[in-house]
Amino acid sequence: MSISLYHHTANECSELVTRRYSTSFSLGIRMLGKAYRKPIYAIYGFVRVADEIVDTFHDYDKKTLIEEFERDTWLAIERGISTNPILHAFARTINKYHIDHQLVVAFLESMKMDLYNKKYDAALYDQYIYGSAEVVGLMCLKVFCDGSHEMYERLKSHARSLGAAFQKVNFLRDLKDDYADRGRVYFPNVDFSAFDEHTKKQIEEDIQRDFDHALAGIRQLPEGSRIGVYLAYKYYLKLFKKIKAIRPSRIMQERIRISNVRKITILARSFAMHKMNLF
Repeated sequence: MSISLYHHTANECSELVTRRYSTSFSLGIRMLGKAYRKPIYAIYGFVRVADEIVDTFHDYDKKTLIEEFERDTWLAIERGISTNPILHAFARTINKYHIDHQLVVAFLESMKMDLYNKKYDAALYDQYIYGSAEVVGLMCLKVFCDGSHEMYERLKSHARSLGAAFQKVNFLRDLKDDYADRGRVYFPNVDFSAFDEHTKKQIEEDIQRDFDHALAGIRQLPEGSRIGVYLAYKYYLKLFKKIKAIRPSRIMQERIRISNVRKITILARSFAMHKMNLF
């Protein structure tokens, strides 16, 4: 018996969290080259747990829990080990790929913002998007580049755009939960009590620019990571197109989804396009 069994178990815990909370990301990660899967699961497992603390642990002291989670994260990174398997897998990934600690700082700050902020001005919105989503793309890019500083610098703006597009689509998809149930308004200068087509279209144009810029970067990713990232891109693009096609009033009333059957179809088509070099 050796520590390798614990490493393996910690990785499996991160994978399980990812599979339970996100079918779409799970499908994308499964399409990555084998060398990339464990570290990407580790990143997503960490991100997911932090997000759940601030979003769903309503019967508990969320402020204390996220502060303890933050403290334990830094201890895990410093020591290279944690008795929390999610943090253990994440810390090993941070240390192995030399991921900038400031990306972790920005992420945790955005998570804490959800405890206090209900309405976001332009500056807070940009800060939140960066910390909650863009830095996650940058962490994953560090894994994909695997030590190539030149590639990372060349692709990091595209990775940020992809993270931003995903998060902004999430904001539209989750308007009912965020606005009606939690009282949060992420998009700045938007009155959601009078949400109309003009406002919706302005938000959608901004998201489309992020998607377009992201795709240019996806095309330049290493072979083993390209199809998995492209699949996540295609899933979110499909969700975005579905949101674009419906009325603002409906977004305020229900959470828009893509069925699992449709996700499998997107997977098959994305894989075929990848093989034929059509994207």
